[in-house]
Amino acid sequence: MLADEIGQLPVTATFVVSGGFWITGPEGMPDENTEAETGTSADATGARGYYKLAAIRQQDRTTKIYLQMIAAEATGPRLVQSVELEEFSAIRPYVTGIMPESMTGVGEEPGFMATVYLKTSPQADRAEEWTVLIDDLGDIRVERASN
Repeated sequence: MLADEIGQLPVTATFVVSGGFWITGPEGMPDENTEAETGTSADATGARGYYKLAAIRQQDRTTKIYLQMIAAEATGPRLVQSVELEEFSAIRPYVTGIMPESMTGVGEEPGFMATVYLKTSPQADRAEEWTVLIDDLGDIRVERASN
């Protein structure tokens, strides 16, 4: 990686966490693009990749959180999809941290989980914990953590 490439990361990115994994095709979740083009699932190998969760600070100091799917290809990582998680945007949070489910590397099952620590007011004493969970089919759940 060249030192200039880090400039692609916005200075407003306060937290970025990568983890989990996904597979398309016969071994994993359906590949919608392949099905639409050919009427069949992805080829026997399927595409593979991982997830990235990014907190981007806004001008009013609140945060928008984006979930990205990154393809792990022989030529390097490629952005497949990026979506704003509206569940967070609706509450206009002040994000104080993001932690992946595990620091031990890639798990055995497809999916992703991370905990987002946030305040709904900058004066709040304690941060709330919210969970972002993606199951093996790629379904996304965002909910306040229940302890």
